[in-house]
Amino acid sequence: MKRVLRSFGAGIKSMHMRLLLGLALGWIAIVCVLLVAAWFSGQRQIREVNDNHLKYEARLIAEQVDQELSLRLDALQRLGDTLDPVMADDPAYARAKLAQNDVLLELFDALMVADGNGHVVSRWPEPQTPRRVDISDRMYFQFISSVERPYISEPFVGHFSHTPLIMLGTPLKDSDGQFVGMLGGVINVLKGSLFDRLRHIRIGSEGYASIITASGRVLVHPQSNWILKSAPSAEQNPWLDLALSGWEGTALGPIADGSMALQAYEQVWPANWVVGVFLPSDQAYAPLEWFVRHLWLVGSVTVLVMLALLWWLLHQALRPLHRLERQIEAVGQGYRDFVDVNTRALEIQRVADTFNRMASSRRETETRLHDRQAFLDAVLASSPVGMFVYNLDGEIRYVNPAMIELTGYSLDQFRDKGHAERAHPDDRDDVADLWRSSLMSGRDFQRQYRYLKANGEVIWVEVHASLVRLETGLPLGFVGTLKDITEHQQVAALQRWEAEHDPLTGLLNRRGFERRLEEALADWVKGRVPAALILFDLDHFKPINDEGGHALGDEMLKMIADTIGTRVRKSDFLARYGGDEFAVLMPGCGLEQARQTAEALRRAVETLSVSHDGATYRVTLSLGVTDLRSGDSNSDHPMRRADRASYLAKEGGRNRIVVTDD
Repeated sequence: MKRVLRSFGAGIKSMHMRLLLGLALGWIAIVCVLLVAAWFSGQRQIREVNDNHLKYEARLIAEQVDQELSLRLDALQRLGDTLDPVMADDPAYARAKLAQNDVLLELFDALMVADGNGHVVSRWPEPQTPRRVDISDRMYFQFISSVERPYISEPFVGHFSHTPLIMLGTPLKDSDGQFVGMLGGVINVLKGSLFDRLRHIRIGSEGYASIITASGRVLVHPQSNWILKSAPSAEQNPWLDLALSGWEGTALGPIADGSMALQAYEQVWPANWVVGVFLPSDQAYAPLEWFVRHLWLVGSVTVLVMLALLWWLLHQALRPLHRLERQIEAVGQGYRDFVDVNTRALEIQRVADTFNRMASSRRETETRLHDRQAFLDAVLASSPVGMFVYNLDGEIRYVNPAMIELTGYSLDQFRDKGHAERAHPDDRDDVADLWRSSLMSGRDFQRQYRYLKANGEVIWVEVHASLVRLETGLPLGFVGTLKDITEHQQVAALQRWEAEHDPLTGLLNRRGFERRLEEALADWVKGRVPAALILFDLDHFKPINDEGGHALGDEMLKMIADTIGTRVRKSDFLARYGGDEFAVLMPGCGLEQARQTAEALRRAVETLSVSHDGATYRVTLSLGVTDLRSGDSNSDHPMRRADRASYLAKEGGRNRIVVTDD
């Protein structure tokens, strides 16, 4: 299997096979496009034809049902006109009139007369076991008695037959126009002639028609077990749900069994019914599938014939190219100086001429490159700065002696693991990502990072590598330098520390503290990370400086800095904010915890003392406590609240804590 794959891969690399494969893919693409176009165009046309057909069928059925219902209502109306309203509640009279019109049983399964109170006076044909029936609670009777118009009822179970029925009813009125009863015609849903004919309607081999009441009860369906069941839900058939709300039209969607079908809906407004006609999509698109399947077969045969013809034509056209290939190989091995292809193919002759010019130019270039290489080697070897060369694939090709001396690694060791991989573990991922980006984009690589020397020593280095291009603009590789900047980094780190720390106490100064407060405020705004702030100055500190001198004051300040440093968390930030004013920032801390910390600071500091000339001096703290609030847009807001609270503590008698909660 592997041998077959290798042979196939080698064949694909040839121009002959590539041209043949390209043409084959082109023909296949054309055939596929034609098939797809035929499929979608056929689908659209079949959909249009079937939509029109189904809509026509649904309209015919709806009109037929409408006519059948109108015929039955008219017949009832004519029979009602012949009844004497005064005698309508007389069972004998009503029975006789119904018997005289038993021809209506061609339209109805039963006829009935009810009085104004909803009691059935007479029914024809008469039931085998006559009994008094009250229909006053039936919806159809309540509608006819109140609205006094003909009405077609919802399906219900009959008192006598115990089967699903539909009642067509018309009101009976006396000479004054008062309602005195109703005349009704009963249609059996399961056996009635009206519904029986509709159940046998078929659209093709699998399509069918159905009638559903607006309330969602199935009246007609080819499967009898669906009769009087609730119609499928909106999730099962959303188009039917729209039709039950009065919509008419055609659609493609799921039906009750989950399959897709073309659907058409028409309303039977007098009965408030919906006629639905359904055609499974498999049946609708079956002719199209047959056509596309045969079209695919014809297209496949055409592609195979064209490929065979194209293979032969390409083989004949590329024979001079094979001769050129053999001669170029001979030039590369030193058996020939130039190629000489005798062919009428203008393109191949141009390639041969271009190759001959390139071969002549290459010999001249090689001579110049040897001279340049010797000069470059001398320059790199004498440079006091570490230098290296990488090719475009990221493989190191050269390191000069200065770089070997600086890092302790030889060229072979660098080839085994590049200098970017010698970075400190904390910097290695960033350096590797930037180096890969430079290799792919050709941009300069410039970075300062920690570097692991061969002896295990960690130094800071600055690396700068640039892409080198030939005169033609063709990229050649990367040349870079590596410098030891450890001393510079140490000096810079010390300068950064001194810029943000108080030299007397070692605590943060105002600048360092405000930067931490801004960072805490940013965390609060972005992620609602709480933080508390304690601001305090020293009570009775002035006498220490005035009487004992600044040296005694400095001693007290250092004692206070050491003391409060042991009373806060390692994650808190302490600062000598200025003079005898101190601040504590407590990230992730609430007001109550900050108040407890402030109390611990107050108690610890009031026990401290310094002595001078027999006099003992003590200080106390006036502390203001606050936290970050939703209205804080910069660090001045919480600082002003804490400063105001500290002032209130001092005004309130000193040596106390004031917590701002407003």
